[in-house]
Amino acid sequence: MSGKAKLTPAEWEIMQAVWAFEEPVSVRDVLEHLYPRGEKAYTTVQTVMNTLVKKKLLLRKKIGLVGFYAPTHSREETTRQETSRLVSRIFGGSIPAVANTLMSLDDVDLQDLAEIRKLLRKRENELKGGLS
Repeated sequence: MSGKAKLTPAEWEIMQAVWAFEEPVSVRDVLEHLYPRGEKAYTTVQTVMNTLVKKKLLLRKKIGLVGFYAPTHSREETTRQETSRLVSRIFGGSIPAVANTLMSLDDVDLQDLAEIRKLLRKRENELKGGLS
């Protein structure tokens, strides 16, 4: 993913829809998937998708009169990149500060903490070279 491309909330929404299809999609596909009751205009969705092409987050291929769009990066790769930007911008790059903020959220429950502990153990083992 381009180091400079940042996603707006509208762009995230469009990208989530594109990833959900797992195949190239048209503007109409995305429009009907996200806004089945016509909440947004075709041209609005088209403009956002063309902006994502300019940001090199979508590829556009014309087949006949219809443009089909496909993501240039996986959801995971894009999420990692955007999260890294967030951690850098808001938390000064401090992972413990992010964790502290997340742990202080009101809706964190015991099940969440148990899952986080498992993830921490897994990551710790990876960093130690798979020992234990």
